[in-house]
Amino acid sequence: MMLSFRDTTADDLAVVMDIHRAAFPKDTEARLTRDLLVDPTAAPRLSLLALDGDDAGATALGHILFTATHVADAPGPLRACVLAPLGVRPEAQGRGVGGALIRAGLDRLRGDGLDLVVLAGHPGYYPRFGFRPAFPLGLVPPIAFPPEYADAWMVCILRPDLPAEAIRGHVTWAETFSRPEYAPDPPPVEA
Repeated sequence: MMLSFRDTTADDLAVVMDIHRAAFPKDTEARLTRDLLVDPTAAPRLSLLALDGDDAGATALGHILFTATHVADAPGPLRACVLAPLGVRPEAQGRGVGGALIRAGLDRLRGDGLDLVVLAGHPGYYPRFGFRPAFPLGLVPPIAFPPEYADAWMVCILRPDLPAEAIRGHVTWAETFSRPEYAPDPPPVEA
């Protein structure tokens, strides 16, 4: 499959929402994406579509969004963002679209001089793209993580020359993430 990538525009909102509605069982990610795209505290942001070709009639198969974060208490300035959400249409899942979107986004951010990307995600999936647990480095997330899910708080260091001791502090993200309707579901309780 030949993929191309492009930045989204305001005209793409319906397509972006449709991708996330198809990719997830609830409407939460679609609404979160919509709200992050207009949240001034999420800027600057990188919003990319993956297309099944490079002609004008190409179908959008996936979407990824990176939004601004701030790392307080860091020993020096860190340029950082958060990856959330990433969605791929069900018929395109398992074909490398999500991974290609992640790589394209990380390459762009690296080229833009960002230092790191954080996320709350599946620890079995994201390490193949350079993500690793963030707690051991001293990056404190903006939400509480139960100890059994601590490895889901991850970071990808975009600058290989960035010393490990420079990667610590309290992460804050766009105000949209703090709205009650976007609070993460509690982990399942074992009976």
